[in-house]
Amino acid sequence: MPLTNSTNVNFTTRQLKLPLEIEKLIDIADPVYTFCEVMDHIDLTPYFVDDKDYKTGRPRCDAQKLLKVILFAFMEHGISSLRELEKLCRNDIRFLYLLDGMKSPSFVTFGNFIRNELTVSIEQIFKDINAYIFETEQVDLQHTYIDGTKLEANANRYTWVWKKSCIKNREKVFEKLSALIDAMNTEVLGYLGVKFEKRDDYAIEYVEELLEKYCLATNLDTCSFVTGRGHRKTLHQRQYQEMEGYLERLKTYAKHIEICGESRNSYAKTDHDATFMRLKRDYMGNDQLLPAYNVQAAICDEYIAVIDVKPYASDQDCFVPLMEKFKETYGHYPKYPVADAGYGSYNNYLYCEEHGMEKYMKFTMFEKETKSEKYHTNPYRAVNFKRDAEGNPVCPNGKKFIFKYNRHVKGNRYGRTEELYECESCEGCPYKTECCKSAKGNRTVRINRELTSFHEEVISNLESIHGALLCMNRSIQSEGTFGIIKWNRSYKRLFRRGKENVILELTLISCGYNLYKYHNKKKRGLLAA
Repeated sequence: MPLTNSTNVNFTTRQLKLPLEIEKLIDIADPVYTFCEVMDHIDLTPYFVDDKDYKTGRPRCDAQKLLKVILFAFMEHGISSLRELEKLCRNDIRFLYLLDGMKSPSFVTFGNFIRNELTVSIEQIFKDINAYIFETEQVDLQHTYIDGTKLEANANRYTWVWKKSCIKNREKVFEKLSALIDAMNTEVLGYLGVKFEKRDDYAIEYVEELLEKYCLATNLDTCSFVTGRGHRKTLHQRQYQEMEGYLERLKTYAKHIEICGESRNSYAKTDHDATFMRLKRDYMGNDQLLPAYNVQAAICDEYIAVIDVKPYASDQDCFVPLMEKFKETYGHYPKYPVADAGYGSYNNYLYCEEHGMEKYMKFTMFEKETKSEKYHTNPYRAVNFKRDAEGNPVCPNGKKFIFKYNRHVKGNRYGRTEELYECESCEGCPYKTECCKSAKGNRTVRINRELTSFHEEVISNLESIHGALLCMNRSIQSEGTFGIIKWNRSYKRLFRRGKENVILELTLISCGYNLYKYHNKKKRGLLAA
């Protein structure tokens, strides 16, 4: 039809060439069809129940369609900004296909939906996605490959609090308070027949009580205090304000120590759940002290089975919570948890022993123990000492080590104890320079027979053919997973603050990763066939 002056200016001949069905424009092997396959087998209605009857305002967006769009964005890109997601919903035909006629939401809508709806339900949605994929792929949940990585938090890099500094400065305040109380007793209170008691540690309540008593004893009116130039403060005002300043400092230190808790030594001021850790910042391995989270993942057949976040710098403290989350999710513990030397400790070995898990976690000296014959057969190591009929160790010089006492290992939560032995005599020993170089008197050794037996079991497991295959798979699957997320998908820094929001973000990342991995495996299977 020829164009005339009466024709609508919005009309173009291109409109007649566009297909009416979007499916015809999307390639048959596109990931969006794999995504729809998974999501169509999941019942999402329990997670988005709207009890409110809105009678005004615009119609609400379909929650299920919003979720699908968000998850597909994480599947395709790893992570994308909300503004980028809004742009994709307007320009990418695959996102239009998922919206299914719904108007493209704004970035504000996506933000409110993630914050208000997904914070509670995302972990259950992650379980449902895994349930379908694991059943389809027949994923082996008995072999679990564990690894952790540190991700920089979305916090100021240069504002932090150290718990040890707070404790040290608090002790200095205690000393100053004692000196101030001495001055109060000598200069003021002694003449009034009142005396304040000094203490080694001053509780906040006690200092507040001292301030009230000082006001009552001296008839001090805080409303009459003078400030500024040209005003001379009285002795009573100076002493009162000095103690008041110490009180505020004690409150600040107490707040900092409470936020750190017992298990942390620092926190970031802009994200109280983040802890300062050593992070590698370049390809040479140069590190910096930055606010970060320790992200733990349990991998089964290249899929993320469990994701967890902890504010601990050490991986040893993260193993038990990860396994408990695994048990809560799948109803059982993995038979073969495989991890590197960062997880090998007495506590973790004992935990595996108690819950029927095999020990496939290296310990700190594993490489020396298995590869260095000189270290392994060193006759001066306490574990290599011979024992007499009574079970006492005997050194290479034939001297007996006498049992002294058992002692608890400081900081061990499982009640680990060590046996302390002392040599009966090291005087004139020809092996003293090799056996105990730094000992001034008789040599003492600490032995834990249970830990030694754990190490022997770990060595036996890992040196078997099964153990060698598991170690090889661990380096491929667990470290490969973090490699894809951090380097292939450029996810090296968190976007949200607070532990709860970080778990939300990482669970979305895990959902997208498992969907991405499922599509790739399915594609490889079709090509192989």
